[in-house]
Amino acid sequence: MNLTHITTDGDRWDLLAWRYYRDVSRIPLLIDANPHIAIDEVLTSGQTVIVPLVEEEVSTEELPPWKR
Repeated sequence: MNLTHITTDGDRWDLLAWRYYRDVSRIPLLIDANPHIAIDEVLTSGQTVIVPLVEEEVSTEELPPWKR
């Protein structure tokens, strides 16, 4: 499943990665899912960006025993 984002003035790959993943290292995930969009510093307004959903793995080792 994916989300879609319509770009507005000033949108950039790093801002979208932070907005949706809270992690700018996920930029390649966005770029790979959107081969139809040029890899520019600032995205063109009105483009549809596919935002893949990813499941985060939660380590139960870091949780206290009553939350495992």
